[in-house]
Amino acid sequence: MQFSTIPIAITLLVLVFVYLVFLRPRQLRWGATDAEVKRSMPGDEIVDKPSFNATRAVTIHAPSQNIYPWIVQMGVSRAGWYSYDLLDNLGRRSADSILPEFQYLQAGDLIPISPNGKQGMWVRSFKKNKWMLWWDKKGDTTWAWEIHPAGQNRFRLITRLRVKYRWFSSAILFNLLIEFFDVLMMRKSMLGIKRRAEKSL
Repeated sequence: MQFSTIPIAITLLVLVFVYLVFLRPRQLRWGATDAEVKRSMPGDEIVDKPSFNATRAVTIHAPSQNIYPWIVQMGVSRAGWYSYDLLDNLGRRSADSILPEFQYLQAGDLIPISPNGKQGMWVRSFKKNKWMLWWDKKGDTTWAWEIHPAGQNRFRLITRLRVKYRWFSSAILFNLLIEFFDVLMMRKSMLGIKRRAEKSL
């Protein structure tokens, strides 16, 4: 019996349609309000016409100075990502405390993502206890973190990842991982920051 590729092709087309129409719009704005999605954030001007533009947010019942240090120390071989450590932190447990040795970031410092600690994002700019912006030094990727007031002793942690896909670049494989799985990691990471910041009160 000759194997037909038509059913497989139809199934793939249906899955792509469902993802693009129903799943992608939701995952690109997990936790974020309409206003947060629309408002500008540091670094928006760097990546022109991004292929992937995700704004995610979570409410944290803690002051900004209790939230910001958890962002500053993130990274492989640093405090981790507060996410799925087996997958994104070489199996090492993400820190549950503020690590003073990783609290002194400057513009140009590397936020390591790779196992060898040599690849990642670089600090572009920041305003202490307000926001931090990372980028790839090429203008294809920015990752912003912002702490926005939302009431007394209550803040919104908002992150925005903007990526311009280069379809014929080796980086496209990593970009596709971001496309489909980033929301899982970010949700876990942001909730991890929330838990740690609120616990530290």
